[in-house]
Amino acid sequence: MSVEQRVRELAEEKLQDRPDLFIVSVKVQNKKITLLLDGDNGIGIDDCAIVSRHVGFHIEEENLMSDAYNLEVSSAGLDAALVLDRQFEKNVGRQLSIKKTDGKTIEGKLLQVLPHGVMIAHRVKEKGKKAQEVETLIEKENIAVAKVSISFK
Repeated sequence: MSVEQRVRELAEEKLQDRPDLFIVSVKVQNKKITLLLDGDNGIGIDDCAIVSRHVGFHIEEENLMSDAYNLEVSSAGLDAALVLDRQFEKNVGRQLSIKKTDGKTIEGKLLQVLPHGVMIAHRVKEKGKKAQEVETLIEKENIAVAKVSISFK
């Protein structure tokens, strides 16, 4: 079993009694282990610390890393890309910026998460006409990066 798989298992173990929290990603590069978490209603620093202590203890106990390492457990953050359906679902109703695989960017309100894509309401301006609100289905395979748009209005 790889270090990445074991770290995921350990984090899942600790999150079993917290169904509102979930793992976004686990990355192991060189001597750095990065574990990103999220929650249906956000995640606090105390939650990250609890998972970090559990994972760190077992990494040491099981001697998963032969050399010194750095374990970073944190929330995915507002500026992080949405990668899981669960992250999209918790952001229904919010403004998203979606960069498509063809390089085009669509900004609009996330209306719905479907098994094969997301429905976005956004404004389209055609030459010589008023801008209109339209709904567009963006297939998951066409999404390069999706992020929540942060507004300070």
